[in-house]
Amino acid sequence: MATPLMPKATAVWLVDNTSLTFDQIATFCALHPLEIKAIADGESAQGIKGMDPITAGQLSRDELEKAQEDPNHKLKVAVSKVVVPPLKKKGPRYTPLSKRQDRPNAILWLVRSHPELKDAQIIRLVGTTKTTIGAIKERTHWNSANLQPMDPVTLGLCTQIALDAEVTKAAKWAPAKPESAEGEGGDTLLPAEETQTYTMDTTRPEPVEEETISADDVFANFQKKSDDDEG
Repeated sequence: MATPLMPKATAVWLVDNTSLTFDQIATFCALHPLEIKAIADGESAQGIKGMDPITAGQLSRDELEKAQEDPNHKLKVAVSKVVVPPLKKKGPRYTPLSKRQDRPNAILWLVRSHPELKDAQIIRLVGTTKTTIGAIKERTHWNSANLQPMDPVTLGLCTQIALDAEVTKAAKWAPAKPESAEGEGGDTLLPAEETQTYTMDTTRPEPVEEETISADDVFANFQKKSDDDEG
């Protein structure tokens, strides 16, 4: 049996504005009769504002009058006059005719710029087929010689938000990079065995004897220079 959209608020309104029995209200709102009694006693739903089911189109006035006249009559939810169309299943992404010719260029850009993307992700982004993606990857596409990588966002085939979301998702799926082998990569600390066996040279070098020059040697050099100038 169908129930109103806001059963407790509807029950509050029916308790305050009708002479229906607790069982009738409980059946219509899919609640327990004791809960309806608690609402009537003010012990429950004190902060809930009542909702008129007649105004909301969930109960007809004739149905309400029949139920008030007959305590055994069970209220029925009114059938909505608005026909809600069924949800359509998601099909292939539609691409305007004016942009279909740019789709291979966008696929080439995605394959080169984001090789981590899966074929299913590229299909969601630009609305292509797995066969076309494979042909572009293997360069067997009929127009491979003229293809140029172009950003699908610039071409208007997808939004930047959608592209970023797919790239982020692909990054989570990507396997972790293996650690570099021993002896490769950047600088590393020396093994503990080498650092522990290293001994610092604490011997002091022997002092170098300086040549002493006397005053007689200095005057002899001046006298020799004077003789050379006179000659």
